[in-house]
Amino acid sequence: MRIAFLGIGLMGHPMATNLLNAGFSLTVWNRTASKARALCPHGAEAAETPAGAVKQADIVISMLENGPIVDDVLLQQAGISSFKPGATVIDMSSIPPELAKQHAATFVAAGINYLDAPVSGGTVGAAQATLSIMAGGSKQTFDAVQPVFAALGKSTYIGPAGSGQLAKCANQAIVGITIGAVSEALLLAAEGGADPAAVREALMGGFASSRILELHGQRMIDRQFNPGATSRVQLKDLRTILDTARAESLTLPLSQRVYEQYQEMLSKGFEDVDHSGLLLQLEALNQPARLNDKPTTAPAATPRYDTEHRDA
Repeated sequence: MRIAFLGIGLMGHPMATNLLNAGFSLTVWNRTASKARALCPHGAEAAETPAGAVKQADIVISMLENGPIVDDVLLQQAGISSFKPGATVIDMSSIPPELAKQHAATFVAAGINYLDAPVSGGTVGAAQATLSIMAGGSKQTFDAVQPVFAALGKSTYIGPAGSGQLAKCANQAIVGITIGAVSEALLLAAEGGADPAAVREALMGGFASSRILELHGQRMIDRQFNPGATSRVQLKDLRTILDTARAESLTLPLSQRVYEQYQEMLSKGFEDVDHSGLLLQLEALNQPARLNDKPTTAPAATPRYDTEHRDA
């Protein structure tokens, strides 16, 4: 079973590494070629183009930043004719559910299997092969690729094409809103005179306990905001959530409010800061309030520009 992996970024690199460690034959591609070539000493073969990567692949995995990039890489740069007949495309990127449905229809019509299978777990889950994989598409196709998913984490079949992306929308709504809630809770405690680290420890034993409080709450206390998942991507996912809700005639006020805060954060140039860095936006809103006096570690603010075609 030969796999092509497109997108060797923060998530793609450890995922591809785990596939190599599981014994799969792997061809890798990334727009910044050096990121793909870095896997060659570990047994991967680097392709110069997406078309070259997919032509002999039984399974093609894409792990790219957004829908337009996935569309460009799979359907324009690679092109349907480059895929091996009967191959399976697994898009593990986070893209709009409707776009996933369109991709499924295009590939299936050409005799190529398709799953939308976004993930949750961040770079830690990617490195530890403990990702939560949410898959939409044919159940038969889902069952057939279980050896691949097993090398990356735990997979759940959600339903027909687009369902995996709907599950990811649900995931990112909870993540974004909870990051906001943890930020507000810890800052409130600190401003009232409590030790936010002790507050976090106490909350971990009660109903407020969550993975976000555990990991991102610690990031906030340590003020360590180098990205595991960027605020830019969180904003993109929240935009997808709101667009999808609008299409279903739903109003999601909490998602809307968190979206606005991430949007304001990115307007200050903090697009590459970890999404737990929403605390920085909350502190800016409440100056001179600050969670603690520790120095902040985070990527430098950069001017806003078009991010639609950034490397994954």
